[in-house]
Amino acid sequence: MMICHIIAAVLALCCTALGYVKYVHIFQLHSYKMPEQLWWTRDNPGKLLMHWIAPVLGILLIFAHSIPVLIIAMIFYLLAALAVKPPKKAKKPLKFTPRVIRMTVTAAILTLLLWQLSFTLPFALRYGIPSFVFALTPFLPVAANFINQPLEKGIQNGFIRDAQRMLRECPDLKVIGITGSYGKTSVKYFLNTLLKSHFNVLMTPGSFNTPMGVVKTVREQLRPTHEIFICEMGARRAGEIKELCDIADPDYGILTSIGPQHLETFRTIETIIETKFALADAVAQKGKGVCFVNADNEYIRAHTAEHGDNIPYGMQPDCAYYADNLSVSHEGTRFDLHTPDGKVIAGLETTLIGAHNAVNLAGAIGMALHLGVTEQEVRMQLRKLTAPPHRLELKRNGAVTIIDDAYNSNPSGSSAALDALAMFPDCKILITPGMVELGEQQDALNGAFGAHAAKVCDYIVLVGEKQAEPIRKGIAEAGFDMSRVTVTHTVEEAIAFAYGIQTDRRKVILLENDLPDNYL
Repeated sequence: MMICHIIAAVLALCCTALGYVKYVHIFQLHSYKMPEQLWWTRDNPGKLLMHWIAPVLGILLIFAHSIPVLIIAMIFYLLAALAVKPPKKAKKPLKFTPRVIRMTVTAAILTLLLWQLSFTLPFALRYGIPSFVFALTPFLPVAANFINQPLEKGIQNGFIRDAQRMLRECPDLKVIGITGSYGKTSVKYFLNTLLKSHFNVLMTPGSFNTPMGVVKTVREQLRPTHEIFICEMGARRAGEIKELCDIADPDYGILTSIGPQHLETFRTIETIIETKFALADAVAQKGKGVCFVNADNEYIRAHTAEHGDNIPYGMQPDCAYYADNLSVSHEGTRFDLHTPDGKVIAGLETTLIGAHNAVNLAGAIGMALHLGVTEQEVRMQLRKLTAPPHRLELKRNGAVTIIDDAYNSNPSGSSAALDALAMFPDCKILITPGMVELGEQQDALNGAFGAHAAKVCDYIVLVGEKQAEPIRKGIAEAGFDMSRVTVTHTVEEAIAFAYGIQTDRRKVILLENDLPDNYL
């Protein structure tokens, strides 16, 4: 019987190890933020079912000493191993960074201490302890991270000081901060293309918009020859843009938008407004440059006067830089740009689709002209512009066109993507899991998104039963033919279904948002 107890205990520890890998991956997707991880455990009780059952099994192992109970325990842990096994192909795989390794060492020490503790207990209690350890596995990364917090903070502060030193040692470097609830990555890519014909430019790659992402970019890529550093600044909590400004010390800024995004952590739109305008405040305080602000955005327009002397851009005639005479099709966008000196730069053309990109380009071009890029260089570079990856990126595959907008997860961007889809004369198919992190407004905003989609699309494929319900409700209330609505478990299944739809027209598929593994 003792051998059976040992086997059951070893199986429990193996399940704990497998579970830890899964939950540290989720923790990494949550940027090592404890509240988000705890909210995830609260919102996904079904995924933690094996862990909820484990304490019951632990009690049975303590009080019932029989071969049948031990066999049940072994079967349970074999099933648990399958349940907690990390996915073979994650959208964003776990990266075993130095931080994750340090966290894993701490988690292993905690587990071994509990295991050692079990050997000080009577035999009747000894082999029930691993079951309780397995029950606590979802919280093990959080506990290890909490213990490591002083060490991690010290390491991060050292990296930050090093990055700040490197920036100070480039006194002629102009730093441009870009922030907004949406549009910041697109504007960053556009501005980089416009400036690199005239300057040696460094920009934060991809979605590197966190403090450590910015620090990593500076420490690994900044060179004395760089003349401009374009720094994307993201935030999920109050004060995070100020934290980024304290690191990068921006001379110039672009505020692309403010809207209801990450409301689970921001709580209110007022907090978002205050957080985003920290960029304009930092630029004004430094006094060397200016901040361009999207005055078409209602929240920005209402608050810009409170935050320094900013330069407004958009599509309204009272903006310093504004686009008009707009012509948009599925082939691209053409517009005129008015400048503060009354000049009109007519007939600007780009292959980017969507009217909202004219607003993004008005801000990017305005900044480029302000920094000395010529009109001729702007025209030339506009022809080279391509959409940033997964942001209304056109991909053609024979008779099928895919509009890849997988990185969008906000009401304004999703609405703009549907407007772009509407321009195509083809059979229009939407694939989406909907939007997340919108707090109490999430269901209502997804419902409105569904209603909008019903006016544009021929077919709609929703991803994930849990996410789909409010969108499906909005689609139904709009009077859409529900026989043309399908729900799948994964994006891959949705794409395969869309390709299989029989139609005599060309197909255009809008992939609108692709949620990370922690949401599906």
